[in-house]
Amino acid sequence: MEAGINLYSLRTLIGDEEGFLNTANELRRVGYSSIQYSGAPYDPERIGRVSRKSGLPVVLTHVPMDRILNDTDALMSEHESFGCRIIGLGAMPPATVADPEAFRRTVDALDRAGRYMKERGFEFSYHHHHFEMFRINGSTALGYMIENAPDINITVDTYWLQYGGADVISTIDRLSGRVKCIHLKDYRVNAAKNAEGAVSFAPGFAPVGEGVLDFAAITEHAKAAGTVHFLVEQDDAVNYPDPLAQVKSSIDYIKENL
Repeated sequence: MEAGINLYSLRTLIGDEEGFLNTANELRRVGYSSIQYSGAPYDPERIGRVSRKSGLPVVLTHVPMDRILNDTDALMSEHESFGCRIIGLGAMPPATVADPEAFRRTVDALDRAGRYMKERGFEFSYHHHHFEMFRINGSTALGYMIENAPDINITVDTYWLQYGGADVISTIDRLSGRVKCIHLKDYRVNAAKNAEGAVSFAPGFAPVGEGVLDFAAITEHAKAAGTVHFLVEQDDAVNYPDPLAQVKSSIDYIKENL
């Protein structure tokens, strides 16, 4: 199976054009087939140059919500310049999700923006975290979006669904036709020992295949639900001495097992 990567995983490596291009070339060399642009300054011309030089298409972005709502035409034109038709939002502010009226207004506005994009050949995709499992307006925030905002597609994040207590498979099934992009992010439980020797356990990020998630089942259901872009993401890869080795482990697992 082919997979891309969300560059947020390697955000400290792509701050300038040289680093971005070197990173993209290495990602293509180890087997990645596409990129999501996120985690560094949004410069459409630079994104286009690196995409063309590396041969890695940009299939999704995360951009500021203000531009999605108030500068939609320019945003679509910029995305067209580097060949990307899916415009993404990384998250709503948590305070918005916690406020029923602010949340409803924001979802309505994003749905209108999504409809406007769809009419012009683009798509809008919202990336959730765990806090969209917060119950609001009689359901979870994510559930409210699914039921009341048909022009908002969802970028499923497997880790955050697991972390938030939602069922990954049934959520993907529920989103059939609206889940073109998925973040493949594994979930593992890590052990830590403090200065007194006491051991504690906490969830953490992991390369695909090194945690507890059943990616064979996840990808099978995602394909049935219409997913096109499978994007590896490991939020803490940049905290390791060799971030690229972390994401290489993920693509190696995907190529060998999925």
